[in-house]
Amino acid sequence: MNKQIPTLPGVFEQDVYTSRIRTHVLSSGPVTGTPVVFIHGNASSATFWEDIMLRMPSRFHCIAPDLRGFGLTDDKVIDATKGFDEWAHDILALMDTLGVVRAHLVGHSLGGGVVWGLIAAAPERLISATQVAAVSPYGFGGTKDIYGTPCASDFAGSGAGVVSADFAQRIGDGDRSSASPTSPRVVMNSYYFKPPFVPAREEDLLSSVLSQKTGPNKYPGDSVASSNWPNVAPGRYGPVNAMSPKYLTNLAKAVVAAQPKPSLLWIHGTHDQVVADNSLFDMGTLGSLGAVPGWPGADVCPPQPMEAQIRDVLAKYSASGGKTREVTIADTGHTPYIEKPEAFMDAFLSALT
Repeated sequence: MNKQIPTLPGVFEQDVYTSRIRTHVLSSGPVTGTPVVFIHGNASSATFWEDIMLRMPSRFHCIAPDLRGFGLTDDKVIDATKGFDEWAHDILALMDTLGVVRAHLVGHSLGGGVVWGLIAAAPERLISATQVAAVSPYGFGGTKDIYGTPCASDFAGSGAGVVSADFAQRIGDGDRSSASPTSPRVVMNSYYFKPPFVPAREEDLLSSVLSQKTGPNKYPGDSVASSNWPNVAPGRYGPVNAMSPKYLTNLAKAVVAAQPKPSLLWIHGTHDQVVADNSLFDMGTLGSLGAVPGWPGADVCPPQPMEAQIRDVLAKYSASGGKTREVTIADTGHTPYIEKPEAFMDAFLSALT
């Protein structure tokens, strides 16, 4: 095994060959314990979850895979037209191979999108679902209201074309410098966390960011030209296109309609700059700030109300019989489980009943 990132003592590393893909998996705790599956976010890997896994009570068996397109899992193309389903079915195949019938699921950021997909596709396999700074079930970018109404018919403003090409290039080059605002280290410390926080495992977490698979049709993916501002629309491949609302048109409704309904906990930081109602990675926000020229105005492309969208879906989930809870963690950014692990664990363990 090509072990690129050192693991913490107590974390076991293995390759699991499923019916779909060879999956690199980190695990901890007794295999007889109640399974908890941890799903990482974009531009990261299972490494991000290690500290939380080791904080878990001994009654739990923790399983943290590298998703397709990330870390040391097989480098297979992500068909973005399936939305989060490519990853969701990879997770189900992993659970099947490991003999896990039902598990608690926890997803961070893009990983939260995978959890939305699993609630929609196989809710009977989930004991509970915890969403940590999760992407909206309406996707990332290109929608204008709490109902996920697209800003443009071709979903311009979402997908791979809005990602900084220099950031993606620096990931591919393995850049560990602080030379530019788009250096992965700078992006991680500026946006994953609330500055001036710097994680104790900064170098290992940076290695995790750099483990993102880049290249044609990988991260961030392909794009197409658009006549709608900002003149780029989602393509068909790669992780960022999979988060486009173009390929998630029925996801929110499917989550609300899911039967049975696993309990749903939403944890997020008060200073998240990534998934927020005024995300600094959203074209509507950047346009309104003058950072992207030609913005057509708030009537056409306002900042996506990401948190408001999630809140509305949770309200509908609750109204249709589901149990939901929202927890905000003060003075934290996009990764509260690393910034304030004790506060995160207090909230998280309350969901694992």
